[in-house]
Amino acid sequence: MLLNVVGRAEAYEGVTVKSRVDGQVLAVNYTEGQAVRQGDVLLRLDPADFNAKVAQAEAVVAKDQAQLAKARADLERYQDLKARGFVSDEKVNEVRTNEAAAAATLKADQAALELARLQQSYTTVRAPFSGIVGARLVFPGSTVKINDTALAVVNRVDPLYVSFAVPERHLQRLRQAVSKGPMPVQIALPGSKEAGFEGKAKFIDNAVDATTGTIQMKALLDNKGARLTPGQFLNVSMVLDQMSDSVLVPNEAVQQGADGNFLYAVKADDTVEIRKLEIIASHQGMTAIGKGVAVGETVVTDGQLRLTPGATVKAKPAGGAAPASPAAAAK
Repeated sequence: MLLNVVGRAEAYEGVTVKSRVDGQVLAVNYTEGQAVRQGDVLLRLDPADFNAKVAQAEAVVAKDQAQLAKARADLERYQDLKARGFVSDEKVNEVRTNEAAAAATLKADQAALELARLQQSYTTVRAPFSGIVGARLVFPGSTVKINDTALAVVNRVDPLYVSFAVPERHLQRLRQAVSKGPMPVQIALPGSKEAGFEGKAKFIDNAVDATTGTIQMKALLDNKGARLTPGQFLNVSMVLDQMSDSVLVPNEAVQQGADGNFLYAVKADDTVEIRKLEIIASHQGMTAIGKGVAVGETVVTDGQLRLTPGATVKAKPAGGAAPASPAAAAK
């Protein structure tokens, strides 16, 4: 049983890059549509303010280090004086407290220096992963707000996801097939006669969409050379089950009515009767029938609007639009 649906390509990973600090764009280092590697520089923000903050924090840390050195020297001197009986324990404890406070102040200001250096590093915006960068969104001189202004869009397109919806009636077969391992999936461009792409269906969503009666699936495929693009519509085909001895009829024979699918079958006396159908699948102009018609029976493929049960039909000669066609068996 072959299932054909329409899907849409999705990036394996995609991110809208935003700034982690406020600032102004100094330079844009990428070109639109460029392939980038993880860590490549995309943009640079003006670092002047952040350089000044780093220098200020470094000066504070240097001051703290000097004060801590003095406090340690004082502690050693007072411990020596106490050993000779010139100062009290209370005074030594006071000096020891001053030394501990100086050490704590140094740690706090070292952390402030590290934060200033981190913010300085955020002025260089890098690609989070390898992929394709999109259209330019900002220009030199643009003002950037933290976690707000979009700087660039990077999509990883190799490998690529193809997302598609499958009618819920196939869910049981899908779960059985996926439980045995990734399902092979054939993917092709709409209207293309070129060889398609082969992927593996690995994901079935955890809920059926109640509004459409479908369940979402995703297939993963290699996309060397970025032949496919995220957002692109694609034809998806997958084999759900192998059928044997199923009856095939042309798609033109199948009609839809208030009670479901049906066709007109031709009896031995050249009159027609309506047969309700249980359709299994359709592919390449043929429909597989589970119940409703037998192998070798003749069915009407044209002119059904002029027919009523019991009407007499006559097959047109070869070369004309044949109204009747014998059903075939699918092996």
